[in-house]
Amino acid sequence: MNTTSNSKNMTTAGQLISCKAAVAWGPGQPLVIEEIQVDIPQKMEVRIKILFTSICHTDLGAWQGKNEAQRVYPRIFGHEASGVVESVGEGVEDMKAGDHVVPIFNGECGDCVFCKSKTSNLCKKFRVDPFKSVMANDGKTRFWTKQGEPIYHFLNTSTFSEYTVIDSACVVKIDPSASLKTMTLLSCGVSTGLGAAWNTADVQAGSSVAVFGLGAVGLAVVEGARSRGASKIIGVDINSEKLSRGVAMGVTDIINPLDLNKPVHEEIREISEGGVDFSFECAGNLDVLREAFLSSHEGWGLTVLLGIHQTPKTLPLHPMELFDGRRIIGSVFGDFKGKSQLPEFAKKCMHGAVKLDDFITHELPFSEINKAFQLLMDGKSLRCILHL
Repeated sequence: MNTTSNSKNMTTAGQLISCKAAVAWGPGQPLVIEEIQVDIPQKMEVRIKILFTSICHTDLGAWQGKNEAQRVYPRIFGHEASGVVESVGEGVEDMKAGDHVVPIFNGECGDCVFCKSKTSNLCKKFRVDPFKSVMANDGKTRFWTKQGEPIYHFLNTSTFSEYTVIDSACVVKIDPSASLKTMTLLSCGVSTGLGAAWNTADVQAGSSVAVFGLGAVGLAVVEGARSRGASKIIGVDINSEKLSRGVAMGVTDIINPLDLNKPVHEEIREISEGGVDFSFECAGNLDVLREAFLSSHEGWGLTVLLGIHQTPKTLPLHPMELFDGRRIIGSVFGDFKGKSQLPEFAKKCMHGAVKLDDFITHELPFSEINKAFQLLMDGKSLRCILHL
């Protein structure tokens, strides 16, 4: 693979590249596969040849335009991918052409007060920002239509393109012997969910866990809890297929809220003897968040918020409810520091610590990206890997 990539680099490095990308022209409109132009990387930027990309609910919500304030078109979505470095801009020293990499939406510059903190994985300049649609260097795009009109970026990454330009703070070099197809999952879903169990909650052997929403992120939480030796993992979802998949991946008890005649939290308190040690909200629904909070045990229960919630809605909690000893916290990218910690996590995955293949339910050519979106909307796929 590197030989082919290096040969390609000899003809494209320092030049404008024409390639295919899936361009969104408006909220909910089918993505259009068309020829675009991709600029050369500028200072501290990396141009990547994307080989695999997939779709998560964040892409879906952005494509549907659920948050009007975040709308900007035309735009190239996508943030979960893997590929090979085609060329690097001035100042990039930790990567070179031919390196295998994964992009990350939550970057790490390594120099700001956030990156130097041991208790945060945010970055002052390159943290996840759905409102950002241009590059940090000059406030301009690196994508253009054939007519010379700008095409805007998404979540620091924009991976629905054969080539993309990303700030080096948002690119992670990985072991070249790792499967790029499975490493794609580390860009978002698996890292977010498993990291929430390992890093944010620090689930221990014997802990009890409830996971609300058994999509890819929720099942990654299940995998993280299972690998830590949780004694009880309760999966909650209204999709029976996802519940079955959860059982196959380590869920010990399943709850379909549609089958209950009482609140979910009451059922969970009964089967967990007062509430779980940790609950994870992965649905992006405020009613679900409240049930997750009330499902945790009084005195020490912790609820980790992972779902994407639309503004201007606020937490469905009364401040005095926190005096019962329950806590609630959000988790971004599983509290992994992407540049410094993801390579080691990738190695653990390579050695079987996480069953990455179980998350890939479909594979399609890039040209069928709209079909992949439909599979996700229909609740039929965890991750559909698109081959570029």
